[in-house]
Amino acid sequence: MTSTAAEPPKAETARTEAHVAPQADHADQTKTLIARIAQLRAWLFLAALVVIFEIWARAAFGATFVFSSFNWQSIAIFAVAPLLLAVGQTFVIISGGIDLSLGFIMGLAAVVAAHMTNVAGLYMPLPMAMLFGILVAMLVATIPGMINGLLISRLKVPPFIGTLGMFGVARGTAFLLAGGTTVPVKNEYFAMLGNGRFLGVPYLVIVTALFVLVMHYLLSQTRFGQHNYAIGANQQAARRAGIDIKRHLLRLYVLSAVCAGLGGALYAARFTAGAAQAGEPLLLDCVAAVVIGGASLFGGSGSILGTVAGALVIAVIQYGLVFLDVEPFWQFIAVGVVIIISVLIDQAQRRFSGAKQDE
Repeated sequence: MTSTAAEPPKAETARTEAHVAPQADHADQTKTLIARIAQLRAWLFLAALVVIFEIWARAAFGATFVFSSFNWQSIAIFAVAPLLLAVGQTFVIISGGIDLSLGFIMGLAAVVAAHMTNVAGLYMPLPMAMLFGILVAMLVATIPGMINGLLISRLKVPPFIGTLGMFGVARGTAFLLAGGTTVPVKNEYFAMLGNGRFLGVPYLVIVTALFVLVMHYLLSQTRFGQHNYAIGANQQAARRAGIDIKRHLLRLYVLSAVCAGLGGALYAARFTAGAAQAGEPLLLDCVAAVVIGGASLFGGSGSILGTVAGALVIAVIQYGLVFLDVEPFWQFIAVGVVIIISVLIDQAQRRFSGAKQDE
């Protein structure tokens, strides 16, 4: 007769299993919640900054920071140029690369837009001349983007090195075309685009918002966007799945350059002048906006909406410190701290989710 003294009763076993399962479910829910918070960190940063600046403004000046339409219009305008660069950078970083040439591609486009608008204004109506200048600027911007794509996809040049080289080429070309100075634009419609408003909303913000929505759709709802995520997550697996990686990378860097081209054209419209150095200080800002927005520098994750939040975080920091009469040098410190915190959160999220880390 077999002894069952060492075996737990079936009812007790069932109770034990029933007790363990909810613990596993609770752990999964905790992981999901933490991952969700990490993904929304840019919006949480933005909310925290808004609250801090509102309290600071009321304590220091007895004024409001949040409930001022002028402040939000200014913040939106501050965010336009870095956001346009960051949108292109988002696609590149998700693919596992980086584009260091965007700042001076933007400057090159600004100079070309100014020159072409002035020249076209001699032969066609001013509104058409404005559109012609913007279109030519964006087309010219595709040239360095195509070269970047060929270097990286065909010649296997690392993105950091290839785009760094194009940084210098675009910079020198822009200064040569500008003659070492700014190029004023003589077109009232161009100036209206850069400084006018529709129902109180700056035209610059409207154009940027429409463009960002198109890019959001491209990344989140099209095959091109899904291939981009796949390449960033695992390039070898993407190749085995039949994705033409060379072609994709070429198109990717052209798209990134087009974003910078539009940014340069709108910069020229805002200041009614093209400047070769237009995007020079924005390279850090555009990368920061992408990282703060939740994209991983390892590739495979990120979103346009997160990048929008990251660009707004930077714009709020920059404008808020000016609004509170703080020395502008603190902007670099504040943005740098937010970048470091974002990277640490990303690293912690990857470790928590069990993703592989490079030691």
